[in-house]
Amino acid sequence: MAQAAGDEQAPDCGWLLGIREDEARAQALDEHLRTRSYLRGHTFSQADVEAFRQFSGPPAERHVHAARWFRHIGALAGAGPGQPSRGRRTQPPWSPPAGTEPCKLRLYNSLTRSQDEFVPQQGRKVTWYCCGPTVYDAAHMGHARSYISFDILRRVLRDYFQFDVFYCMNITDVDDKIIKRARQNYLFEQYRGERPRATQLLRDVETALKPFSLQLNATTDPDKKQMLERIRDAVQLAVEPLADSVQRNASGEEISARVEVLLEKARDPLAEWLDSHLGSQVTDNSIFSELPKAWEAEFHRDMEALNVLPPDVLTRVSEYVPEIVSFVEKIVANGYGYVSNGSVYFDTAKFDASEAHSYAKLVPEAVGDQKALQEGEGDLSISADRLSEKRSPNDFALWKASKPGEPSWECPWGKGRPGWHIECSAMAGTILGASMDIHGGGFDLRFPHHDNELAQSEAYFENDCWVRYFLHTGHLTIAGCKMSKSLKNFITIKDALKKHSARQLRLAFLMHSWKDTLDYSSNTMESAIQYERFMNEFFLNVKDILRAPGDATGRFEKWEEQELELNRSFDDKKAAVHEALCDNVDTRTALEEMRALVGQCNLYMAARKAARKLPSRVLLETVAAYLTQMLRIFGAIEGDAALGFPVGGGASGTSLEATVMPFLQVLSDFREGVRKIAREKKVLEVLQLSDALRDDVLPELGVRLEDHEGLPTVLKLVDRDTLVKEREEKKQAEEEKRRKKEEAARKKQEQEAAKLEKMKIPPSKMFLSENEKYSTFDENGFPTHDAEGKELSKGQIKKLKKLVEVQEKLHKEYLQLVQNAGLK
Repeated sequence: MAQAAGDEQAPDCGWLLGIREDEARAQALDEHLRTRSYLRGHTFSQADVEAFRQFSGPPAERHVHAARWFRHIGALAGAGPGQPSRGRRTQPPWSPPAGTEPCKLRLYNSLTRSQDEFVPQQGRKVTWYCCGPTVYDAAHMGHARSYISFDILRRVLRDYFQFDVFYCMNITDVDDKIIKRARQNYLFEQYRGERPRATQLLRDVETALKPFSLQLNATTDPDKKQMLERIRDAVQLAVEPLADSVQRNASGEEISARVEVLLEKARDPLAEWLDSHLGSQVTDNSIFSELPKAWEAEFHRDMEALNVLPPDVLTRVSEYVPEIVSFVEKIVANGYGYVSNGSVYFDTAKFDASEAHSYAKLVPEAVGDQKALQEGEGDLSISADRLSEKRSPNDFALWKASKPGEPSWECPWGKGRPGWHIECSAMAGTILGASMDIHGGGFDLRFPHHDNELAQSEAYFENDCWVRYFLHTGHLTIAGCKMSKSLKNFITIKDALKKHSARQLRLAFLMHSWKDTLDYSSNTMESAIQYERFMNEFFLNVKDILRAPGDATGRFEKWEEQELELNRSFDDKKAAVHEALCDNVDTRTALEEMRALVGQCNLYMAARKAARKLPSRVLLETVAAYLTQMLRIFGAIEGDAALGFPVGGGASGTSLEATVMPFLQVLSDFREGVRKIAREKKVLEVLQLSDALRDDVLPELGVRLEDHEGLPTVLKLVDRDTLVKEREEKKQAEEEKRRKKEEAARKKQEQEAAKLEKMKIPPSKMFLSENEKYSTFDENGFPTHDAEGKELSKGQIKKLKKLVEVQEKLHKEYLQLVQNAGLK
């Protein structure tokens, strides 16, 4: 057995070792490739491919496991058996588009008198301080000019440019004007309450007019002089009737009525006279706080009525006296203030001499303007003794020692009160710190108020950057004339809102540059009203189109060239609006671009209507939504109405339009059905009732129906007063048309009657009545000599014969008419 077994060749085990060796090599390559992170999308390198090429070919088929690994690794490496190895296909390189430089916001900065790129100090956060009102009287349109303009700027920065705006505003409730007005009001009401006899009142008015006349004669300002003359003349006109009643010993009722008239007309001279004699006796501080408190409340109500956003924080001078005292103390400690006779003054010369500071940055040319400086100090602070306390006439009061008849607070320098300029510096510095982004106010506040604010604040903080951007709104004139509370020619906000809506006032401001003078006139307001009406009609038309029934897919129709052109224009107008807002928030240009966009939409809708095709609902809705959003950003639309100006709505936030429109649509559809039947059956009375519903009933409810031949009735919710006015204008136009038609018919009738009378005249008699022209006639009634007896020329005779020929023809026509009518 052993020999037999040995005769056979011993079993060859090399093939098993080969399999194991091939498997080991395949696994090693697999591990190598895994290490190269091919599972994460790694592209095989040349080293990877070379490692795989160690296999010269596939192992024998019997090496099943090795063959499996070979195919697996080949697939991973991207090369098949007997094929050259190659890397995986990769994405081509990509580069971003070049794009265009984005438009950057630029604001007109009074500190540089140029437009500067707006760059806040802390990222997107904007700190803003605005000079608020001095509350001693009703807020007027000059206030509206500033606060609506700043409200527009604030909204644009916040809602359009997406800045985080922190807005601080002050209320000046301690001021020379307030002190004087409070005292005078108190003393005058006391005097009125004592019910002076007529003779006593006449004597007192005569006495009060003497210093008043001296003031008038000394006044050089023509506007102020004219105002004082009006007051004097009104007083004198009221004096004469009362003096006459006293002389006639008239009835008590008549005298009492005329006393009241004189008291009202002479209020200013009497109050000035009483204050000059008794003002120092007014010592109750509550008298000086009640007046500003009452007028501040009125101011806030006016701002709310104008849709002006409230400030994020509001500061009152009376509440910041401790901070003001500390502010003044530090200025003195820094060497820029000095104490004189209980008052503290700012040393402008020392401040300006410092290398780190500069006085009067805003209006350097105004330094030394004593009239402006004295107006800045206040009426109660420009007496000779006060002026003598200063080292230089250019110095201004930080703290004023209180005189008898003035409110006062305890401080290191004795009882006193804050100066006007220091109020804003202390309050703004407390809230906003050593440097703010924006400071705003009226144009007339640049010098001395804002220049003094800058100086004392930078003296306090020892910096040169208390304000980065100074924004000043332009003046307001009334029909071209300067408006001023001191000149008594102002229009209160309440009176303005009786004539025009808050939206119309805002649109008037939006249609002018915020930094330029604005003339408040009938022309200005008419432009705003027309703009509002134009935009509103567009919104109403779009709403009507969107209300038309349609399925979901029907909203998306194929865009033709008209839609593509309108959409291109839409893009262009949006870009133009953006560029305008970047250009110093130029709302005037922005509104004009928006108007142009609406005009193009109107042409598009008219073209589709003429072609009996529906316009693109989606495109028009997109345009209307954009315009609504822009008007909302400008503050011209309140609430969250999706499209256009809101209609109605109550405290619950419900929309009147959303509530009533379904019912009105049913009514409109029913009316249209009734009209159709009435036209077919020729029932005139029903058609007249339908017209009366459209023309008389629904306008009283603020509903406008527009009938279009062959098209659905357009339904719109409009302000009732607007519709009533439209109805009256339509009736007037129809009446004028009827009158002209009757006049034309009357003239035609007269002409025909005159022609008939002329036709009746035989040619032989047509000249006989013209004795002023002719003196001699032949046997046929034809003239031969003129009125002076001179024989007619051949040319004259030729012309007259032509007239005879015409008359012969007319007379024959007349005879024919008579014959045809059987007349004799």
